[in-house]
Amino acid sequence: MIVPIAHVGGGVVEPLQLLPPLAALGAYALRARTLAREGRPVPTARSACFALGIALIIAGLTTPVAHIADELVFAHMAQHLLMADLGALFLVLGLTGPLLQPLLATRLAHSLRVLAHPVVAFGLWALDLFVWHLPALYEASVTSAPVHALQHTTFVFFGIGMWLALLGPLPQPEWFGNGAKLLYIVGVRLTGALLANIFIWSESVFYPVYRSGQAEWGVSALEDQGIAGTIMMLEGSIVT
Repeated sequence: MIVPIAHVGGGVVEPLQLLPPLAALGAYALRARTLAREGRPVPTARSACFALGIALIIAGLTTPVAHIADELVFAHMAQHLLMADLGALFLVLGLTGPLLQPLLATRLAHSLRVLAHPVVAFGLWALDLFVWHLPALYEASVTSAPVHALQHTTFVFFGIGMWLALLGPLPQPEWFGNGAKLLYIVGVRLTGALLANIFIWSESVFYPVYRSGQAEWGVSALEDQGIAGTIMMLEGSIVT
């Protein structure tokens, strides 16, 4: 697969998708400054994790990876993993109870707290993952900017929920001890591995919309899908 460097293209700027992570970073900075003034500073490691999570999401949206994601399935898969798995993970690692206190005090947050329950969080994350990879919805995300923004938003949102149930500062059910958490991690990775294996071993082309890009890069549709599944398997193994 030899392609001129020029074909890689530049970055992509989609304000509709950049606004949420930038707003989150601003809100985090303001709350962290308030806590520092009160003598309750956010640990540096936590702040660094949150900043890294935002950076990963913005990198997925603005670097050449975003440009290639419109041409190759495996680039789109890498983009999603960068944002919704790694990015979401580091965002959650950057959170503390005091940081979330004003948000959790709102009526809306109280009513949505059930989304952080391990069973609910895992179920919604898995459902969102598989639904968006249905051909009709996935191809719609490639051809429509609003649908693409919605896809990325739900991937990151439910990714945060999945990690928040495991690693976040919110109270957890009494039964959710170390053994249950281990099963939770195994369940998350088996779910990802199932989707990855579908991509690796399928003999059907899922997303014909990529054919022109695959031709430009000199890769077949099935090879492209297989690489996407392999990337998902490797990333999941490393994170686990």
